[in-house]
Amino acid sequence: QVQLVESGGGLVQPGDSLRLSCAASGRTFSGYGMGWFRQAPGKEREFVGCISIHGTIIYYADSVKGRFTISRDNDKNTVYLQMNSLKPEDTGVYYCARRRSGSPSYSDSSGYDSWGQGTQVTVSS
Repeated sequence: QVQLVESGGGLVQPGDSLRLSCAASGRTFSGYGMGWFRQAPGKEREFVGCISIHGTIIYYADSVKGRFTISRDNDKNTVYLQMNSLKPEDTGVYYCARRRSGSPSYSDSSGYDSWGQGTQVTVSS
């Protein structure tokens, strides 16, 4: 089982940027797609984006498209979420997750089998 640790969250103002990192333990990282999800207070966890094994296929939720960028460095066992032009509605706990092998769905949380503990992002003036 892989261990995932997110970092980089914080309190920022609208329009600011943040880069989240998700470090994975073990040698299985490079063989899996990875995803980012977020959960706002009182709301269900929602898909943010995901990246394929080699980083050649990336999907984003419509709400973040054009503002967020996902990347990965397989040599460092790390996946990143660059967030620009942040809005108050981006506030929430951000989680990275490992995509389950063979899962047909990239946006459903059930398609991911390992999760980090989350990092808080708060966008407020």
